[in-house]
Amino acid sequence: MAVEIKEITTRRDLKKFIQFGNEFYKDSEYFCPQLISDELNTFDPKVNPAHEVCEHVLYMAYRDKRTVGRIAGIINHAANARWGVKHVRFGWIDFIDDEEVSHALLDKVAAWGKAKGMEQINGPVGFTDFDHQGLLLEGYDHLAPMASLYNYPYYVRHLEGYGLVKEADWIEYQIYPPEVLPERFARMDKIVRERSNVRVDKVKNCKELVKKYGTQYMDVIDVAYQKLYNFQPMTERQKKYYCDVYFPILNFDFVTVVVNEKDEVVGVGVGMPDISNALRKCKGRLFPFGWYHMLKALRAKQMDAFDLLIIAVRPDYQDKGLNAVIIADQHPYFVKYGIKRVETTSILETNTKNQSHWEMFPHKIHKRRRAYIKEI
Repeated sequence: MAVEIKEITTRRDLKKFIQFGNEFYKDSEYFCPQLISDELNTFDPKVNPAHEVCEHVLYMAYRDKRTVGRIAGIINHAANARWGVKHVRFGWIDFIDDEEVSHALLDKVAAWGKAKGMEQINGPVGFTDFDHQGLLLEGYDHLAPMASLYNYPYYVRHLEGYGLVKEADWIEYQIYPPEVLPERFARMDKIVRERSNVRVDKVKNCKELVKKYGTQYMDVIDVAYQKLYNFQPMTERQKKYYCDVYFPILNFDFVTVVVNEKDEVVGVGVGMPDISNALRKCKGRLFPFGWYHMLKALRAKQMDAFDLLIIAVRPDYQDKGLNAVIIADQHPYFVKYGIKRVETTSILETNTKNQSHWEMFPHKIHKRRRAYIKEI
């Protein structure tokens, strides 16, 4: 039977679109299910302010009345303007091992984008850098943390068979924190604090953070990431949204705020316990009992694995070693909580300065991801 592609237009079908992503990997021991409520919010213009600068379309593929694939098409107008390109993005792409299915899905997004004046198809990426991005090329036998996209190995063959070519690669590190911070690193931390006249303000919770600094920490993240792949300047509503969604659930032992002599935020480091196993237990649903597994993981006093989500430094303080200050601040908590393994988020393969810090610790590069592009 031929592949049938249908556009998703109702909330009922949107739930099916989201659930397909979790159900498709139910037999994988490495996939991390996404919270259905979070995914619904991501696609809701009333909730997610990314829709102020983006438009999107969703498609599902069927054969013999059976769902065999899905894809999202996205145009981020702010990012396109920032980089001077005309990209239609694709993301949330999953499909059975059949090129007729995968290529039909990509064709629909390409045609939608071309009709709107786009010239290239690019992905897998999301609405913004806070969404999953980068097709997994290496590391299929490692657990996927909450913040990472996972896919089956055959996806690479399908995308490259479609004519998509590499535009950017990321690598991910697995760090094994030693009991004692390496002497070289401790010395660097001390020198940077003295030379740059900075200190760590160990705020205790989200309420204190906002009271002291407003959204300065989001301003730092925004301006620090401006050179990163597919960067889109955040709107004020986006900054508030990400603050409200992510920071209240954090253990603030793992939130590092670096300030200068004027009490301006100049660096931010954020991490959280690996909650992948909790998400597997609740299968993407908070109710009736998923919330218990999530809360238990987030409030754990001992943990084996930890996800380092963000390190951001204000541009005028970059190249001064503030990354060392952030990592040195978090290291005692790695020891306190018994953390054996730290997972970094994706680091562009060209970002050698970021990579150099991790190479001072026992580590391995265990994953590689890729964003593709093609003329349409």
